Amino acid sequence: VRPDTGAQGHGQALEKQVRTVVECYIESMCASVETVLMSDGALDDPLDDEGSLKEQLDRMPTISRFQYEQIAKKLVSTFDPLLNQYREAITHIGSSSTSSAGPDVIRQITIVEGQLTWLMYIVGSIVGGHSWSSAHIGDGEEVIDATLSRRALQLAQMVDYRLSSTNGIGRTNPKLELAILFYFQNFRRVYMFMWDQVSGNSNNVGTMSIGGTMVSIVGMGAMAASKLDSVPSSKQKVYQRMFEHLAMGDHTDVANLIVQKIGNNLKYWPQEQEIIGKTLELLLDMAGGYSSSKLLLTLDTVRFLARHHTDDHFPFLSVPANAKHRTTFHATLARLLLSPDGETKLDLTFDQFVEPICAIMAQLEVLSTVDLRSEAARRPLVGVFRDLRGIAASLHNRRTYGALFDIMYPKHLSLLSKVADLWHDQPDVVISLLRFMNEFCHNKANRVNFDQSSPNGILLFRSTSDVVCAYGRRVIANGQPQNVFDIYKTRYKGMALALNVLNSALGGNYVCFGVFALYNDPALKNALDVALQLTLGVPLDDILAYPKLSKAIFGFIEILFRNHITTVLALETRVIMQLMHAVHEGLQCSDAPLSSLCANTIDHLATYYFNNLGKDKEAMHNLNKHLAAQPNLFSSLTATIFNLLLFGAPQNHWAVMRPMLSLVLASETSFTAYKDHLLSTQSTENQVLLNEAFNKLLADISRNLESANRDRFTQKLTAFRVAARGFLTL
Repeated sequence: VRPDTGAQGHGQALEKQVRTVVECYIESMCASVETVLMSDGALDDPLDDEGSLKEQLDRMPTISRFQYEQIAKKLVSTFDPLLNQYREAITHIGSSSTSSAGPDVIRQITIVEGQLTWLMYIVGSIVGGHSWSSAHIGDGEEVIDATLSRRALQLAQMVDYRLSSTNGIGRTNPKLELAILFYFQNFRRVYMFMWDQVSGNSNNVGTMSIGGTMVSIVGMGAMAASKLDSVPSSKQKVYQRMFEHLAMGDHTDVANLIVQKIGNNLKYWPQEQEIIGKTLELLLDMAGGYSSSKLLLTLDTVRFLARHHTDDHFPFLSVPANAKHRTTFHATLARLLLSPDGETKLDLTFDQFVEPICAIMAQLEVLSTVDLRSEAARRPLVGVFRDLRGIAASLHNRRTYGALFDIMYPKHLSLLSKVADLWHDQPDVVISLLRFMNEFCHNKANRVNFDQSSPNGILLFRSTSDVVCAYGRRVIANGQPQNVFDIYKTRYKGMALALNVLNSALGGNYVCFGVFALYNDPALKNALDVALQLTLGVPLDDILAYPKLSKAIFGFIEILFRNHITTVLALETRVIMQLMHAVHEGLQCSDAPLSSLCANTIDHLATYYFNNLGKDKEAMHNLNKHLAAQPNLFSSLTATIFNLLLFGAPQNHWAVMRPMLSLVLASETSFTAYKDHLLSTQSTENQVLLNEAFNKLLADISRNLESANRDRFTQKLTAFRVAARGFLTL
């Protein structure tokens, strides 16, 4: 169909057929609404098939933009009459709910809402399919985007006004709400990433309604003043033309509309988990964008959200099924508050933001043991831990993390171990607690970084140890359950999280663990003992069957051998060999990250043995005792690792290379035995080639475990693997 082929007729035919196909699709999807309704449940609604709907919408932008102007005219001619019908229908029923109207009105509104749902999805997919890398960036497509977006935004305004003016009684079809959110997401993705550079001089102050409360809207004069002084780029010109033709105000007004819809959704759709989830996803994505987050900070709507993040104003927070959404909600608000100038622009300090949560914790802390374990305390506990987890997830530097730590210690940390002890058998409560602790202990971006003279790192680990021990001891005392329908949910999920909490604390590099033994503080010993008992109490088959559990257990074993190997070597030989047997099995699994953890564990053991060979240390005496009881430990590990390198899956060979040099140096006899065995399985010709490959592998390798020597050996291992796999026979 290229013009240079001389087949212009084919191109014209294709243009016509594309237009026909899209127009038929629009008509048939709109017609399907009434067909499904009349079937009285006999036919499935295509809108309910998310997979098929996504597949269709993914293809719409490419097809539609081939004849964008003609297809847009079809959409507009379909959209406008439906918009007018819907306006008339909802005006007719006034402040009453749709269900209170007559049967004919209900039927009319249901059909129109369904058809508008399809149009919102189609318009959203087309607008969101705009590519800024396209050669058509300046050919006027943004004007067509504006024409379609004007209809979509008018519908969103209409739906939102009815929702807020009726105090939530005038809800529309949930599918239409989801379609509106889909459109907002696509519009945001294309037209919000440069909003701080769009030309605009709006200094007006307007008002809008959030849950019946009128809040003022501050204009974008300050942001406009900070625009680039240079000549607008082609992208900026596209933005300007788009908002001019949109004729609904500048980018500030559109942002107000979107955020107002977010606020009212959170207030008036508490029971609709999908709407709440999609709404919060939209808010999170807007807060995550550089330009859009700066814009959000100027809106009083966002200030209202940040000051009133309680279930009194947003009832969805009190619905147990929305517990996970509490985390997203508070993570988003905390991210905005803690962004540059966030506290100033929102006129809110971090302490004020957290105050409602602290007030609930203060009430819980004064309860007796019986009252704290009562059903009345369940929802507040889950809510507090979910909220705190979201806030902790948004702390990315030392200053912000220190602010939350100062709030939690010493007032509130003692509550955590009490809850772990009393609610150990209730997954919803204890999982919420452990997930918060896992986030709170995680030293991402080196945020857990206290002053050199500060005891906070030790205090944080003490609290972590108290929680892990309180929960772990209860689980151990209950024993391994029999004939449990879902053992992962009732037992292993909490165990995995408890181990992850401890792993984060042990590997966080904010505690000098030698202090505990020096001052006879049992916090470290207790935590390691409980974690070991939890680990040893899980059958190996179960460890390997549940990926999250295996990652937690092997992660704990790896940290144990890396930083606390003297503690490990002081254990009974039986326990050591049980751990090494699990590591040996985990090494051979197909999950490369898991194999890597096991390989690192082996490397820590072999490295310690080689570096301390012949030294008069208690730990070495213990290790020699263990090796005397199990003399083939190093030889079996060496054979398994070399077999994985030579015959294992390609994705695993990098994972198993780390311990090879330390194993070879720790037990040269094991390496020689494996080499001789492998040679004996090959033909005479292959034996010569294999000998040469082994000689090249060991050439220029020193007897030390310095980084340079390890790197050189790893490079040689790669060459050895490639060469040997070329001729080896099984």
